[in-house]
Amino acid sequence: MGRVGKARANILGSQWFLLLLVVIIISCVTGAINPRFFRVNNIVNIFEQISTLGVVASGATILIISGNFDISVGANIGLSSCVMAMLMKANVPYAQAIAAGLAVSLACALFVGTNSILFKAPSFIISLATTGVFKGIALFMTQATLQTIYGKFEGLGSTRFFGVLPLIFLLSLAVYAAMGFLLGRTRLGRRVYAIGSNERAAFLSGIGINANKLAFFAINGLLVGIAATMLLSRIGAAQPSTGAGIELQAIGAVVIGGTPMTGGKGRIVGTFFGVLLMGVISNALNMLQVSPYFQDVTFGLLIILSVAVSALSQKRGRSGRVGSI
Repeated sequence: MGRVGKARANILGSQWFLLLLVVIIISCVTGAINPRFFRVNNIVNIFEQISTLGVVASGATILIISGNFDISVGANIGLSSCVMAMLMKANVPYAQAIAAGLAVSLACALFVGTNSILFKAPSFIISLATTGVFKGIALFMTQATLQTIYGKFEGLGSTRFFGVLPLIFLLSLAVYAAMGFLLGRTRLGRRVYAIGSNERAAFLSGIGINANKLAFFAINGLLVGIAATMLLSRIGAAQPSTGAGIELQAIGAVVIGGTPMTGGKGRIVGTFFGVLLMGVISNALNMLQVSPYFQDVTFGLLIILSVAVSALSQKRGRSGRVGSI
């Protein structure tokens, strides 16, 4: 088989291509029932809705491939966005307020990673515990009141190039590209896969496990801070519950995109189409006037289906290797 044939086979066999087909089918069906689905304003609305989730999911992709999890990112977003909003309300320059928010989100992520390494505990458990810590700090700081900055920091969330393309969506695409380059073209990216595939083997090959894990959590924290900034600019307000639930959506998008929960494999392009599929399904259900409560059921079933497909694929791969021995 020639190079073109191999490339075509790889594309057709990729999970992201399957997700693209599903997105096209859902869009065509929804558009046939409700033509408003294909209106420019609705398409732009989908892009805006998936932008923040895409940035968070990009960080989750790196962590999951490396065999780690951070389910405190929702509380992290709530805390960092509240810090930024409170500083902006006090007329602190935007650049300084954003820098403070990024520093908070970075510190929170490193806190999770450091404790996971220090106590040799699963990052899932540590991040579960720190969710309450971060949310409690935000509640104490704000006294559970909404921090509004209407009219103060709207540029990032409201700017549209050519009156169509949202700036925050373009920013999310830049994040996808940067993380794709990191995973595919850098030494750090190769270490993500090595540690996720076999941590012991990576250690024996001379890779510093703890230092690299902290780097993975730091990247995730930085992306969470960027997502908090985008969300704050878009909605013009922040509270401790801002970002609640986004961690599960991000993990779901990563899994749907073909990254196994066991780590060691995955591509950022799959995460992009996983995020896009979740955004299209959510919008389609709204367009079809399906109860919003049913959306959680749909996303849950979709994640279970993706996990099942991933498990069957890995089993088939193992069977193929055994048969070839």
